[in-house]
Amino acid sequence: MNRRWFRLTAIVAQREIRQRGRSRAFAISTIVLLLVVAAGVAIPAIVAKNAKPQRVGVVSTSVTAMTGVVREAGRLTDTAVTVVREPSLAAAETALRSGRLDVALVNDSEVVVKQVQLAGGGLPASIADVAGLSKLLGQLPPGASDRGVTLPVRGLTPPSASLSRRLTGLFTVVLVWILISAYGSQIAMGVGEEKQNRIVEVILASVRPLQLLVGKVFGVGLLALTQALLMVAVFLGLGAAVGSSLVHGAAAGIVIVGAVFLVLGYAFYCTAFAAAGSLVSRQSDVGTVVLPVQLPLIVAYALSYTVIYANGASTFYHVLGFLPPTAPIAMPVLYAAGDVPAWQAAVSAVLVAVGTVWMARTAATIYARSILRTGSRVRLRQVLARGDSRQDTRGPAS
Repeated sequence: MNRRWFRLTAIVAQREIRQRGRSRAFAISTIVLLLVVAAGVAIPAIVAKNAKPQRVGVVSTSVTAMTGVVREAGRLTDTAVTVVREPSLAAAETALRSGRLDVALVNDSEVVVKQVQLAGGGLPASIADVAGLSKLLGQLPPGASDRGVTLPVRGLTPPSASLSRRLTGLFTVVLVWILISAYGSQIAMGVGEEKQNRIVEVILASVRPLQLLVGKVFGVGLLALTQALLMVAVFLGLGAAVGSSLVHGAAAGIVIVGAVFLVLGYAFYCTAFAAAGSLVSRQSDVGTVVLPVQLPLIVAYALSYTVIYANGASTFYHVLGFLPPTAPIAMPVLYAAGDVPAWQAAVSAVLVAVGTVWMARTAATIYARSILRTGSRVRLRQVLARGDSRQDTRGPAS
């Protein structure tokens, strides 16, 4: 490949950017997506400020002192609290499991919650800190200070990722799904339109099929990246302005993982979408060839909601997180839910990158062998068969 090859490919990409970037559909979709992101950040923050007080149970003979501890912890975390006296630890645990209590402070010795959040923090941690400090100031027995000044926080069920972390993951995976599906379909429809109008025959008089394919995917990809960056900027900027819990803690790591798989997923799928669009001669038939390509994404996205709000993902969904066709959706979900460490996300990204190389080579072969064929729908078996007699689609030499 020489400079002329890249220059012609860049011209194709610029054509796609001008045509689609200046369209009313692109402007409207960008505005709508930004408004949805803004609402998704602002509404939870508004609801959180108007949330009902958290009920804190106290199991202690010194209820008055423990009430002061709970209220001070509420003041430090800007959380409204209601103190409820519980007769015993068993009664407090029953109330926690039923949802009548949010936190329990037990005998000046521990803080009990229904489920400890992986991210920590919040009212339970603040109660533990204040109660531990109060205990220290109340003259601990000799040697007791060796155990620290913070009371232990015990959960009745295994820990899970915090709600804010999960919601950030949900936002990320919805973004990945929308951009890959929307822009992939646009590429397939564009290929089908050019083939139906026979414009592609004129274009291929100047460039090779591979240049046309790469230019299309790269040009449309820049538009998708622009929308993604705008949405992330609104998410982080507005979240910081309104004090949303969605952008604190692990949010940055989740967004980064989502961005990596967005790029990899787009590269994996959009060449496949273009190849699928080249198999038909009429634009109206594009939907029938796009659906099988999109099916793995649909499965991973549909099952993502069962993982985001569940305490632990299934083995089946873990497997989906390492398969290149489903990993762009599944792995960000698993990472946001706290079901996989960062190194497993990195391994999955490498597998998707390898799969993308294979998909690009296969899609380029399909596209080059079918883009100039007209008439009935081209069979996939025909274009992938060795010794294909209709491969004279190289275009001009570069």
